[in-house]
Amino acid sequence: MQEILFYLFALIAVTAGVAMVLHRNAVYSAIFLIVTLFAFAGFFVLLNAPFVAAVHIIVYAGAIMVLFLFVIMLLNLKRDPARERGKMTRRTLGVVLVLAFMVEIGALIIAATGKTGANGNVPHANSLVGSTSVIGKSLFTTYLFPFEVASILLLVGMIGAIILAKRKLE
Repeated sequence: MQEILFYLFALIAVTAGVAMVLHRNAVYSAIFLIVTLFAFAGFFVLLNAPFVAAVHIIVYAGAIMVLFLFVIMLLNLKRDPARERGKMTRRTLGVVLVLAFMVEIGALIIAATGKTGANGNVPHANSLVGSTSVIGKSLFTTYLFPFEVASILLLVGMIGAIILAKRKLE
């Protein structure tokens, strides 16, 4: 069952990702990105990390995508004739970069299939990797200083945004 769910989530993620890139409407592309993020949350559940999956949905599919949608809807996305001139060059460059990326992914897959453990088996991750107790313990012991620095940076950014917004209102 786990393998079937993996392939189902992979199919959903790849299909929604391709649709996100190929769709001309920016709002629909953002919605396809949300579908892709939900598929990745499914991968986290399959890896026995339900807390990481829930945080992934709340933070990325919830908060950040709402901000993306607000920005997309507030922007004036009309066609610009100046952007139409270099269209063929950009498409050619895009195809070359996609092919290079596919070669790199193939090389990584080939390199990863050759790695085995001491007894010949592929090493497995600890089943408690994504549990809340392990995340909390590592967050407040090993990563306490970076956690506090990130919180101070977010606080400074929030205060700066409030000051800039208030200055414009006056």
